[in-house]
Amino acid sequence: MQYPKPILDLIDSYSLLPGIGRKTAIRLAFHTLKMNDNDINNFAKSLVELKEKLTNCEVCHRLSETSVCDICTDNSRDKSTICVVANDNDLVAMENMQQYRGVYHVLDGLISPMDGIGPLDINIKSLFERAQDPIVKEIILATNSSPEGEGTASFISKYLKNTDIKVTRIAQGISFGSDIEYVDEVTLSKAISGRIEI
Repeated sequence: MQYPKPILDLIDSYSLLPGIGRKTAIRLAFHTLKMNDNDINNFAKSLVELKEKLTNCEVCHRLSETSVCDICTDNSRDKSTICVVANDNDLVAMENMQQYRGVYHVLDGLISPMDGIGPLDINIKSLFERAQDPIVKEIILATNSSPEGEGTASFISKYLKNTDIKVTRIAQGISFGSDIEYVDEVTLSKAISGRIEI
């Protein structure tokens, strides 16, 4: 026996999310079905607005409601230091520690040859363009300590090796293979303050 088409469509939609298998998608679909009309309308509206109202910042590629995000337009930020992160979740983790006052560059991925992701598939070219601005003095590589994160950091540091820019890597203390977004604020704070030049 099969579910009615609207339920199957919702199950298929939930299954598109990372980490959501068929059984979890079924549970979510039936939970959604039990929600009151107001909650369902708000849920649907938030999904639509996610695509309609968000864009990537033209400078750092962070998700933003404006063409240039609030961090990039904040004059109290140190524009001479760019912290390179893999994604928006990592940026939020860095911001939550309330220690870093520079600006960011969101790669929107990591180099992963095994997955067919090369340097041109992520926001590296625009990072190198930003690095040509004489105001930039330091680039902090805050990518994960996974093979992809290390490889991406190595690629960037080699490219910038013959420039006057100081290239640093967040200190270890973050376990190999850890995702930045899941590291507690104290450990992340120590990693950023103990960064090393590479």
